[in-house]
Amino acid sequence: MKIEDIKKVAVIGAGTMGLGIAQITAQNDFETLLFDIDEQGLERAKEQIIKNLDKGIERGKLTSKIKNDTLEKLTYSTDFKLLRADLVIEAIVENLEVKQKLFQDLEQQNSNSSIFASNTSSIPITKIAAALKTPERLAGMHFFNPAHIMKLVEVISGAATEPEVASTLKALAEKCGKIGVMAKDSPGFIVNRVARHFYVESLLLLEEGVADVESIDKLIRSSGFKMGPFELMDLIGVDTNFSVTQSMFNSFHQDSKFRPSRIQEQKVAAGHNGRKTGKGFYDYS
Repeated sequence: MKIEDIKKVAVIGAGTMGLGIAQITAQNDFETLLFDIDEQGLERAKEQIIKNLDKGIERGKLTSKIKNDTLEKLTYSTDFKLLRADLVIEAIVENLEVKQKLFQDLEQQNSNSSIFASNTSSIPITKIAAALKTPERLAGMHFFNPAHIMKLVEVISGAATEPEVASTLKALAEKCGKIGVMAKDSPGFIVNRVARHFYVESLLLLEEGVADVESIDKLIRSSGFKMGPFELMDLIGVDTNFSVTQSMFNSFHQDSKFRPSRIQEQKVAAGHNGRKTGKGFYDYS
């Protein structure tokens, strides 16, 4: 399937990443279905998308017509049977078995020409695709948070991915105003492999009492970064960040340089997952 053949996109998962991906595909003239098992989650996603569009208008990036056209292209559903599309992108929990089962179910109710993409940030595409009868049509399409703003999209080919599938996903990313970068199926792909130590080393400094959260963030910002590592973990989700680190730690056969932080593990256990819960490394209450 080529880019011109993609008319309908389905996005699975109405969390921060899923709603952002659905917004940009709808915003770029693709009929888009956003699916989630949680009706309230879909309502929150709908409200957030409207807020995102309104903010774009306030900043002069969008027009009222673009907002209205985007909302007309978007539909929301909790009915799995409606997940029939030319391209299906999952943005759900970072769990291999859950993703494999999802794509197996999608494979049964979609045509053989449909393309499947995972927004996973760390799980090998080859492992996800191994559960499918047609692994060649699955690739990684990794957006960055917030997806409706961040330009980069990693397109990852698994061992069985057809080259045309990867090139189509790259073309779609570019049609949506993104910068598509081809990557091989290596743990963490490109960005998370490079960025992991941005988080891991910062957490290690905190564990060893070298400096506190605010000081580390201030130092990093003064070095030219827009956000410090703890601010960014709170934005992404402390639980999500911890999950990615665990995945990479295991993918690199428990290499100590990727060791997850005990402090971060405690945050997750306490439900202090950042902005989305009102408390993380900072208090947002």
